[in-house]
Amino acid sequence: MNVYLDNNATTPLDPRVKKVMIDAFDLYGNPSSIHEMGRRCKFAIDDCRKEIASFLGAEPSEIIFTSGATEANNMVLKGVLLNNNLTFEGNHIITTKIEHSSILNVCKSLELKGVSVSYLSVDKHGIINIDELEGSICSNTKLISIIYANNEIGTIQPLENISEIAKKHGIPLHTDAVQAIGKIPVNVNALGIDFMSISGHKFYAPKGIGVLYNRKKHKLNPLIEGGSHEKGRRAGTENVLGIIGLAEAFRCLKKDMNDDFYRIKKLRDKLEKGILENIPNVKLNGHPEKRLPGTSNLSFITVEGSAILLKLDMQGIYVSTGSACQSELTEPSHVITALGEGIETARSSVRFSVGRLNTDIEIDYSIKNIIKVVKELRFLTAVI
Repeated sequence: MNVYLDNNATTPLDPRVKKVMIDAFDLYGNPSSIHEMGRRCKFAIDDCRKEIASFLGAEPSEIIFTSGATEANNMVLKGVLLNNNLTFEGNHIITTKIEHSSILNVCKSLELKGVSVSYLSVDKHGIINIDELEGSICSNTKLISIIYANNEIGTIQPLENISEIAKKHGIPLHTDAVQAIGKIPVNVNALGIDFMSISGHKFYAPKGIGVLYNRKKHKLNPLIEGGSHEKGRRAGTENVLGIIGLAEAFRCLKKDMNDDFYRIKKLRDKLEKGILENIPNVKLNGHPEKRLPGTSNLSFITVEGSAILLKLDMQGIYVSTGSACQSELTEPSHVITALGEGIETARSSVRFSVGRLNTDIEIDYSIKNIIKVVKELRFLTAVI
């Protein structure tokens, strides 16, 4: 049996999304062309933009299609600062210590260009301190960028409260909402955000397509220059098939998200209970309540998480030891260490992320094998 429990890294393509994409293969025209084939593609993109805007509570003109959230994150962090001063030097931004690498690595790069960055700490559950956020704001703060739901531990940040602070000081607020979309309600106006990054492949759409929500009152300097695509905000011929697939994934979320939430949470809780009740010395990382419905990050003390991953892989169970974008690094998870945990706890962590296609039978199979694998590895560790 194969059990895919790495849905935070990427999700399989929903069959409904696959179908609409196959049906659209004949839309090969360039959306910028004025002939009929070009117009058909442009109209399709316009319809998709409206569909996605409706889901997010946004206006169609505020939706920018990108290759994914990494590009969107770069567009915001660099575009906002350049708009303010046409140079990076002397600007200040605020983010957190538990951001995705596509935020943290951009911040490190910006620091080399003269940008000052404040990295907010988090408590033992992964939630920022609102007072620390407000205390970090200074006269040259140009942007606050805080992840909505963490990709490793699933902890959800209080964005509404963060937004109040940002508005009070007149600072734009950006959130990397990659993990939140499709799992919890996301409305840009209710959250009070100005920019939001989204990747389609996290909610059963294809890879290589994403969205940047850009509140219309904020102008961004384009990261990719060239043609006038996306109203001059992102040059390059649009990924028509990807956009069509992305819009269909959003349509599916409208129908399925509520039911998915409760079914996935039930499976996640069953998995977690089966592990915690049968394996001693296991620690939950992240908030026990304020987290995504499918995410469970557990540290199996005295056992390397990578060893558990490899053993489970041999049983057809696919999990993660952290962010897929950091999988080639040997360093312990920066997210787990930011919680105040030691290196041993960080190295022994494994992330299980349940998705739409998982079943009770798969969870039973996984529990049985996780118990077996951890017992074997602890025995080997004790012998050595």
